[in-house]
Amino acid sequence: MPDPQTSSTPVSQFSPFIELPRADWSELAPSVPAPLSETEIVQLRGLGEPLDMRELAEVYLPLSRLLNLYVGGTKALRSATGEFLRERVESTPFVIGVAGSVAVGKSTIARVLRELLARWEHTPRVELITTDGFLFPNAELERRGLMTRKGFPESYNRRALLRFVSEIKAGAPEVRAPFYSHLAYDIVPDAAVTVRRPDVLIVEGLNVLQPPGPGHRLAVSDLFDFSIYVDARTSDIARWYEERFLKLQRGAFANPRSYFHRYASLTEDEARARASEIWRSINEPNLLQNIRPTRSRASLVLRKSADHSVSTVLLRKL
Repeated sequence: MPDPQTSSTPVSQFSPFIELPRADWSELAPSVPAPLSETEIVQLRGLGEPLDMRELAEVYLPLSRLLNLYVGGTKALRSATGEFLRERVESTPFVIGVAGSVAVGKSTIARVLRELLARWEHTPRVELITTDGFLFPNAELERRGLMTRKGFPESYNRRALLRFVSEIKAGAPEVRAPFYSHLAYDIVPDAAVTVRRPDVLIVEGLNVLQPPGPGHRLAVSDLFDFSIYVDARTSDIARWYEERFLKLQRGAFANPRSYFHRYASLTEDEARARASEIWRSINEPNLLQNIRPTRSRASLVLRKSADHSVSTVLLRKL
C-alpha cells in the first residue's frame, strides 16, 4: 500500500485491498433515513473535526452496514460450525479494532460506529473501550522512565489488555477495564469500565494493530474480527494536532485540575511552539515507528484528506 505522505499512486491490482474513491463508496449507502440527528453528530465529533450529515451518510452509514453484514456472516458461520461439530457453539461478541495516530479522528469514528451499529439488526448492544485505560499509571511510567513515551507500545499493560479482550471473546458475562481520566492524564484508582456481553465490542487505540511482541505468541489484534486504520498525510495530522492543542489550551487546560493546566497561560505563539515540540518529539516518532507500519494489517483503511473528510476507502479482499 503506498504511503499517502509521499505518493498518490493507486493501489496495485495485485494489492490485497480493493480501493474505492469516496464517490463510489457513498453509492453503497443503504436507502434508510438518517439514523443520527444533527445534535447527536455535534455531540459525537471531536475537537476540530467537521463531521456532518453528509460525511455520516456517504462514509459511515455504508461502513456500518458492511460491519453489520460481517457480524451476520460470522453468526451464520458459527451456526454452521456448530452443526458440523454436532454441538451448540455459544455466541460471542464481534470485536472491531480502530487504530490510527493521535489527532487523526479515530475516537470520533469509533463513537459514530458505536451509535450506528446499535441501530442495525443483530447488533443492538454495542460497547466501546479505549486502550487508554490500559496505559500503565503515571507512577509506573515514571518508575520505568517512560513518561515521555506515553502512547508507545511499551507504555501499555499489553498483558492486561489481551486478557480483557480474551475474556470478552470467551463470552464472559462481565469484564472490567481500568478507567482513564483525560483530565488527570492518569488511571483512576478503584474506578473501572464494565462490559457485559455485548453483540459488538469496539476497541480503539493508537497501537491496537501491533503484532505480538518479542517472546509473545498472541497480540490483541489476533482477537479482532474486523479492524479499521484511519490514515492521513503526516503533515495534515501534525496540523490537526496543533489545532486541537490550541482548542484544548483555551478550554480543558483552563481547569485547575487538568494535568496540562500549566499550558493555559501560554500565548498563542508559545502554545503553537509547545504543540509542535510535543508532536516532533513524541507523536510523530510513534506514528512513523509503531502506528503506520500496522496499517497494512487492517481489514479496512479510511484515508482522509487535508480537511479531515474521508476521500478513499480501502477494503481487504476476502
